[in-house]
Amino acid sequence: MHKDTRWAQQIISLQDEDGKWGYFHTLFTDSKSPITTEKALKRLEILGYTIEDNCIKKAVSYMDDCLTGIKKIPDKREKLHDWDIFTSLLLAAWIRRFTADNDNANEIAKKWAGIVTTAFRNGRYNHQEYMKAYCDVLGMKPEGGRLIDFAQFYSVSIINGYLYPKTEEAVIKYLINKPDGIYYTYENCIRNLPQDFESKQASRYLGGIELIAEYGLAGKQLQFVVEWLKSNLNSNGKWDMGGHSKDGLYFPLSNDWRRKETREADCTERISRLLSKIS
Repeated sequence: MHKDTRWAQQIISLQDEDGKWGYFHTLFTDSKSPITTEKALKRLEILGYTIEDNCIKKAVSYMDDCLTGIKKIPDKREKLHDWDIFTSLLLAAWIRRFTADNDNANEIAKKWAGIVTTAFRNGRYNHQEYMKAYCDVLGMKPEGGRLIDFAQFYSVSIINGYLYPKTEEAVIKYLINKPDGIYYTYENCIRNLPQDFESKQASRYLGGIELIAEYGLAGKQLQFVVEWLKSNLNSNGKWDMGGHSKDGLYFPLSNDWRRKETREADCTERISRLLSKIS
């Protein structure tokens, strides 16, 4: 893929010896450090890095140490919700994006899958059931802060592979139709297609679709996306999301976009890979 690009080499050169990149959270906000750990991980994942690569092995080892309490992420504790529950979720989610062989992360995934399964046991989302299961399973105290909405990047990532088919189908339908989308990924309704295909918004929209498409049963419910993508093919049978879609996260894949053909190749590669997942 794009493991030899200057983008990848720049990120790897900034990695600390213990496996982190400065602060951990988040993907999109600025930080005092050049890059956050999870933005580095997301960018490297997009560029084709896997658990077989040393930089990812180091990062997963670091995250596992943080998950088990040997180390702590350097971020300031947030007061909005229970920080320990949130950090265990985000660490486990990122570990599982690279490996399914980490017992600590898998145990957390099973807990979240149990919570979500309870919330959808009647075929549709029930917030009261979610709140009860959340507190029962995670042991959250009343003063622990706001409950974490499951419709966000970390929990959507972590429960994949642990749901029964009917629950998975109900979760996919809920995520597609949720008015405010998937937090930390795309914060508008997935059902509503972006107006401008050549935009950062459309690129982030694809990020939300890519996350949902990781579910094996998502294909049937994402056919409206397939039709939209096909309608945006250009005259030579490729896709071009335009220069404005360059955001330093999803794009570019290649070293630079000075040539339209290179940008077109990157966009076509990304969309073709997505369509393969959906089908």
